[in-house]
Amino acid sequence: MIIVDNALKAREAEGRPIRVALIGAGFMSQGLANHIVNTTPGMRLVGVYNRKSQRAFDLCEYAGVRDVVSPATQQEVDLAIREGKVVATGDAFLLARSSEVDVLVDVTGSVEFGARVAFEAFRHGKDVILLNAEIDATVGPILQVYAEKHGVIMSACDGDEPGVQMNLYRWVKGLGLTPRVIGNVKGLQDAYRNPTTQKGFAEKWGQNPAMVTSFADGSKISFEQAIVANATGFVVRSRGMSRGIEYKDDVMKIGKIYDSEELRKLGGIVDYVVGTPLTKVYCLAEHPDPKQQHYLNLYKMGDGPLYSFFIPYHLVHFEVPSAIARVVLFRDSVAKPLGGPVVEVCAVAKRDLRAGEMLDDYGKYMTYGEAVNADEMCRNRYLPEGLVEGCVLKRDIAKDAVITYSDVTLPPNRLADQLRAEQYRRFRGETWLEEIISVHA
Repeated sequence: MIIVDNALKAREAEGRPIRVALIGAGFMSQGLANHIVNTTPGMRLVGVYNRKSQRAFDLCEYAGVRDVVSPATQQEVDLAIREGKVVATGDAFLLARSSEVDVLVDVTGSVEFGARVAFEAFRHGKDVILLNAEIDATVGPILQVYAEKHGVIMSACDGDEPGVQMNLYRWVKGLGLTPRVIGNVKGLQDAYRNPTTQKGFAEKWGQNPAMVTSFADGSKISFEQAIVANATGFVVRSRGMSRGIEYKDDVMKIGKIYDSEELRKLGGIVDYVVGTPLTKVYCLAEHPDPKQQHYLNLYKMGDGPLYSFFIPYHLVHFEVPSAIARVVLFRDSVAKPLGGPVVEVCAVAKRDLRAGEMLDDYGKYMTYGEAVNADEMCRNRYLPEGLVEGCVLKRDIAKDAVITYSDVTLPPNRLADQLRAEQYRRFRGETWLEEIISVHA
């Protein structure tokens, strides 16, 4: 941020603001649009997509944008942006193709739709910022391959938990320590929450009940920690991570709940706990030098071997412009996968499910997601939580059982299924998912 703020001021002074289009006009997009329009120098909102285009107009009104148009053709879209107008549209591909857009910010939470828009953006030379952990955790590694092929960047966000954790991880490594745990903190964990139980909270804050449910049932944090794992090479100790172990003591002492020898053997883990006060994310790290250990003790970091570093908040949309600037101005990705998936998110039955039922989406009534190591995910052919919607059950599934590909019939012709198959073939040399998809096709 210390470098980014001056770089954005320079772009403002030069009259060359970064031109940003938002894909999705929900709760987080509203806050982000308001921030870009009113308090972020060197950046300009040029377009907003929403499936129901009126919501894109509503978002612009919320942010105080008055000159809003809804052109129908690519030529009209480009002209409107050049004239200083904001485009509100129900066609995301008009923004993905526009020569007047520098970067797309995906705020949809959709894997299939998000993948299609990302591909179009890549083809037209645009960077893509993801405030969409679901797509990143499900097909992020293979999308990175295509982004690089087109000379663009796909990046996670500052402000969202993966970005906050990765910034802390990079900072701790820069101090010369070896991170062993990257952790997230939740206020609530209940795998059986659903949009009905979360309706009141969602209405209070103007949020989507399904998205709020994904926070409560553990799906969202599983997606988030998978992103961090894939960017660091860290694993989970077991499927589901801690499953919400409660820790309400001092965050400086949180290392006591971990076994240092186990962490060293694993190389590092991602995890989460519930209820730690004044903490949003934490990083536990070792230092191999006894001389530096002496200094760390002097600096009130304790005796080790696990030194605790933490951040008390995540401010989501307030920090997204930082990620946009890092990508566009410095070509720095916030949480780039090291290679293929290390941790993925499998689908688990939220209730007893019956043969013939069609699964609803994550954050709803039928499934929740759990982070699991990719080796186990592939070995058992688990169905990914990010792609449950529209799958039809072939057999009964007991509550809390993991759903596998053999348990379902897939919806036809999904790009995201093809991407996952390519992801496994490219990074693991496995073709079983390709074979399954060809049968369903």
